[in-house]
Amino acid sequence: MHLRIGSHQLLLLSTKQLFPFLPPPKCPRARHRHRQWPPSSSSRFSRAAHGPSGRTAAMSPRSGTPACGATASAWHGRRGTSATRSARRPPAWAAPAVPIASIFSVRPFHLFLSSFAGVVEWVATKIRFLRKRGSLFRSAETSSDEEGRPVYSVAHLVSDADNRLGAGDPFPGSPPGAARVTDADLYAPAKELYLGDRCQVADTPAPWQFWMVMLKNGNLDTTAAACPENGRPARPFPQTSRFPCPAGAGCMNQPLLFHNRTALDDAGRRLRGGLFGTYDLDAAAGLGAGDVSFYSVTWEKDVAASGRGGGWAFHHKLCTSTKYPWLMLYLRSDATRGFSGGYHYDTRGMTKTVPESPDFKVRLTLDVKQGGGRNSQFYLMDMGSCWKNDGRACDGDTATDVTRYSEMIINPATPAWCSPSRIDQCPPWHTFRNGSRVHRRDGARFPYGAYHVYCSPGNAARAEQPTTYCDAYSNPQAQEILQLLPHPVWGEFGYPTARGQGWVGDPRAWDLDVGAMSQALYFYQDPGTPPARRRWTSLDVGTEIYVSDRAEEAEWTLSGFDILVPDKCIKSQQRASNSCW
Repeated sequence: MHLRIGSHQLLLLSTKQLFPFLPPPKCPRARHRHRQWPPSSSSRFSRAAHGPSGRTAAMSPRSGTPACGATASAWHGRRGTSATRSARRPPAWAAPAVPIASIFSVRPFHLFLSSFAGVVEWVATKIRFLRKRGSLFRSAETSSDEEGRPVYSVAHLVSDADNRLGAGDPFPGSPPGAARVTDADLYAPAKELYLGDRCQVADTPAPWQFWMVMLKNGNLDTTAAACPENGRPARPFPQTSRFPCPAGAGCMNQPLLFHNRTALDDAGRRLRGGLFGTYDLDAAAGLGAGDVSFYSVTWEKDVAASGRGGGWAFHHKLCTSTKYPWLMLYLRSDATRGFSGGYHYDTRGMTKTVPESPDFKVRLTLDVKQGGGRNSQFYLMDMGSCWKNDGRACDGDTATDVTRYSEMIINPATPAWCSPSRIDQCPPWHTFRNGSRVHRRDGARFPYGAYHVYCSPGNAARAEQPTTYCDAYSNPQAQEILQLLPHPVWGEFGYPTARGQGWVGDPRAWDLDVGAMSQALYFYQDPGTPPARRRWTSLDVGTEIYVSDRAEEAEWTLSGFDILVPDKCIKSQQRASNSCW
């Protein structure tokens, strides 16, 4: 597990500021004056990610995650290979277990909390929680109980010394005399690679490291000029309503974080761990009361189970507050090597075979218990990749790389901004499953209701007009976003066809042909350039509560998250047909 939290400010804590025993409260509720957010033709939409500094960038209406900067056997009748490891079993609990916080004093530039063969990492402006799945712990059958059942024990594989590593410290095993990395922004990605090596599990066709929990704060202090503009240096500008920063300077702070080490229950049969916290730094003593932001993730696994009942289940909660009206929380599977979605440096993850359109599917079970209000963009599936506008793969040059996102929003309160009268909010083309295409000006045939919004990358030289450009500050480079809504045109791919499907009160197991659908979606390329390979290095599920005008609460359980790639696509890079299935 890997927790990535973005902000540009460093938070220093002492043990006196935290609590040795603190249960995760219910989300607080507060009453505020209702404000309607009016979309306009000049709006620019965003999807954020973090650069090495982990600074949170703002995003605009209903589209992003802040910062600058899957898993089961094949479906019936198909042979396949799981590209990730999975969390399959829905939990029996309705709320996170009462956690006992692991408390550590914090020295400048980093906070590390040991957990379950992983760590919570706080380096200058970034928190990362890494948990190696499967071998995240050593589950040793050291003896048997009176009934002859194996007795398990848990060994945390990452040491406290690993956790305490911070900017300027040499990594264990580095050659004598090796240059020390003193810049915390550079140390953070270097330590991710080090911890990835510690957590790595050998597997076929490639090793894997950990899941990632992504927690983000959408506030942006525009006067700080902390985030680049479409990958280039930005200048400060006056604060506007487009970018929230309710508390002024300091609104991009890191959150308080409390951590439960993963442990066996009293019966020795179930593993459970978690983390929780708040962005409201002065409210730790008041969690659960008043206008206070809150997040929590609890994971659970039956260590004795096998097959579909033997994976991890993840329970999530997210609450906004007056000071933090725009928060995001996702469970994400990143590629085990290379750039993950929205990041321009080498990362680690769970996806041992990077899925490529059109040849992969995703299986998951989702139970949304509370939706998070009308501004909650709940993503049944959020996919992220990166390629240049000329079709070449990204190489870390933020001036020319472009992050590509597509998300299926299942909140029935989310409207279709794409319409015959607002074609600037629509992709230029829609491609049906049979390969036929229709232009957005064809009012009789274009499925406007299938799209919430589309925005072009800010560095697109030949974007078809009229268009809306994506928020320039939310990624280390330019970005392109395509947000979808339940509609009959997506039914052939296994996606919801009507509003309300898979929402609160309708838990479902989904088999999504993400590969085929992602192949059909429109993404910008410069005219005359060869088509880009659509390789999706990040896939996640969760919600983005966009600029709420009151305290909102979202709660959901995710299990059975699996990315499936057919065997013959793994064995051969060249295919005679356009599909491996």
